[in-house]
Amino acid sequence: MKRRPPSLKRPLIVQPLLFQLAILVVSFPIIVGLALRADSGGAYTDERITPVIAAAIVRAQDGALAVRMTEQLAALRAETPAMWFVAEDDDGRRVSFGQVPAEFAASTGLLRHLSYGHVRDRFAPHALSAVIRREDSPAGPVAILGHGKLVRIDFTVIAASGVTALPIFLVMVVVSLAVIPWIVRRSLAGVDRIAREAEQIDAGRRGMRLSEAQVPSEIAPLVRAVNDALGRLDEGYERQRRFIASAAHELRTPIAILRVKVDAAADPATRRLGSNVERLANLAEQMLDLQRLDAARRDEEVDLAALARRVAGELAPLLIAAERTIEVMVDGAQAVQGDAGALERVLTNLVQNAIEHGGRHVIVRVQGAAFEVEDDGPGIPPEERERVFEPFHRLRPRSAGSGLGLHLVQQVVERHGGRVALLGAPGGGTLARVELRAARPVAGG
Repeated sequence: MKRRPPSLKRPLIVQPLLFQLAILVVSFPIIVGLALRADSGGAYTDERITPVIAAAIVRAQDGALAVRMTEQLAALRAETPAMWFVAEDDDGRRVSFGQVPAEFAASTGLLRHLSYGHVRDRFAPHALSAVIRREDSPAGPVAILGHGKLVRIDFTVIAASGVTALPIFLVMVVVSLAVIPWIVRRSLAGVDRIAREAEQIDAGRRGMRLSEAQVPSEIAPLVRAVNDALGRLDEGYERQRRFIASAAHELRTPIAILRVKVDAAADPATRRLGSNVERLANLAEQMLDLQRLDAARRDEEVDLAALARRVAGELAPLLIAAERTIEVMVDGAQAVQGDAGALERVLTNLVQNAIEHGGRHVIVRVQGAAFEVEDDGPGIPPEERERVFEPFHRLRPRSAGSGLGLHLVQQVVERHGGRVALLGAPGGGTLARVELRAARPVAGG
C-alpha cells in the first residue's frame, strides 16, 4: 500500500495548537503559585456573608438602623457563633450585631466612606479578620464590616485562575481551528495553483511554465528550477525535431531517385526492391507527418461521413489491385472540429494497417463523432494492443510496415482531444475505434 506524503497543513495547524496547550498547562501552575506567593498566608472572612447581613438590616420607626433575625442570618450565626458585624448608612447611623472587637468599635463614621476591603489579623484564630462591603438593604444603602466563616485563599486563587485560564485557552483553540487553517490555505493558494498547472504538462504541450506569482518565497526556488528544467526539455525536443525533419527531407530526394532507377531496371530482382523503396518513402513521409503535428493546426468543421467516403475512394484502386474490399457504413454522423488533413491521414493509416495485417475485407463505420475501422484479419493479441502505439513497434519483426503509422494516429487523435483504442472485432479481427469531440451539440439531443 502506497503511503500518502505528509501534509504541510497538518503541522501548521495541529502543532501550534498543541504548543499553545503545552504553554497553558505549564503556565497555569506558575500563575497559581505566584498568586499564592503574593498572599501572606492565613484565612479570610467569607465575603458571601454581607448580602445576608444586608437583607437583615431594617429601618426602625425612629429612623435608626435595626437588625431583624432572618433565617439566613440565624444559619450564619449557628455556623459561626463568633460572628459579628457593624453596619452604617450614609447619614452615619450605625447598628452592630454580636461582640464587636474593641479595635473596630471606634470606626463610627468611617464605614460609610468605604465600599470594599478585607482585613485580616496576623495570628489564629483570626478573630479580627473582617470583610468590608457596600450593599443595598431594606433600610437603604449601607456599608458593612463583618466577621464570619473563615475561608483559605488557596481554593479561591485556584478557582479564579481556572476561570481566567479556561476562556483564554478556548479563544486559543478557536483561533487555531478557525483562523490558522484560513491563514494556511491562503498562504498555500499559490502552491495549489501551480500543482494544477503542473497537471496540464505533458509531452504534447510544450512551452508551458509554472506561474511564480503568489508563490511563497520558500517554494519559489523549486518553481524556478522546474521551469528551467521545462525550458531545457523544450530546447532538447526542438533540436531533436529539427534533426528528424531535416533528415526526413534529405531522405526524400535519394529515395525518389532510387525509386525511378528501380522502376526502370531491366533486372527482375532489382525491380523486386520496389516494395522496400516504397517502405522507405512511406517511413520518411510519416516522420515528416510527426513533425507537422507541432505546426499551427488549421481547425475547421470536418464531416466524418464525407471524409470516410473520400479516403475509401482514394484507397479503393489499391485495395482492388490487392484483391481487398472496403465498405463504408454511416450511422448518425456528426461534424467534428479539427484539422481535416490530419484526420484524413489517421483514417488512411488505420485502413492501411488493417490491410497490412491480413484483413481482406475492411469496414469503415462512422457513428456520431467517432469512427471505426474493422478488419477480418488474425487480430492483435490483447497484450500487444497498447504497445503497437509505440514508435517502431511491430507485431512481426519482418513486417513491411514502418512502425510509425499507429503512433502517428495516436498523436493526431490526442491533439484533437480524442482517444483511440484497438479492440477485438466480433469476427476475430481487429477493430480500431477513434472518438473525437463533436463540433456542436446534436440537434434534439
